[in-house]
Amino acid sequence: MSPDATDDASAAPLTVRPLDTSTWPAFAALVEANNGVWGGCWCMGFHVKVGKGRTAEQNRAEKQERVREGRTHAALVFRGADCVGWCQFGPPEELPEIKSRRTYEQGLAELPDWRVTCFFTGKGLRKSGVAHTALGGALAEIARLGGGTVEGYPEETDDRTVSGSFLHTGPMAVFEAHGFTRTRPVSPHRWVVTRTVRPA
Repeated sequence: MSPDATDDASAAPLTVRPLDTSTWPAFAALVEANNGVWGGCWCMGFHVKVGKGRTAEQNRAEKQERVREGRTHAALVFRGADCVGWCQFGPPEELPEIKSRRTYEQGLAELPDWRVTCFFTGKGLRKSGVAHTALGGALAEIARLGGGTVEGYPEETDDRTVSGSFLHTGPMAVFEAHGFTRTRPVSPHRWVVTRTVRPA
């Protein structure tokens, strides 16, 4: 993946690297600094059903195992040596547990090749370009892996004040800035958005 920079010239540039065994320690450090992310999810919530009956430790161990086996994908955003956020993506069989699934399946004509399921930005870094950079990195990696149709499930804020936890599937503006178009709504404020990525 190629580096991408923030609009703030005074800030260190943001760079993007894939989640793999070499970047796992930096990813894990960010998750641990944020109490496991979303109550100990460890970015497992779109792989399997999380919550009651699963511990943060179990989620962490299973995420690390998926990283070792190459069964999870994420574009990690770095500022220097520190991971400051990410965007998770993968094929539907890797990420089956999407939100509003019943409504999604009612209007489904064909599964995409790839899904962009969630974003995370470290404390104090929202609105600093992390999500935009992460999605750009994810799309570049999808192109390198052969391209295809890509779906996202962002939240439309409609000028509402929205908690960061509600934006974990990404803000609409970030997807539209990267060329996604709205396909259909799946909840009052969440949409399926799509675009095609050409192979690199």
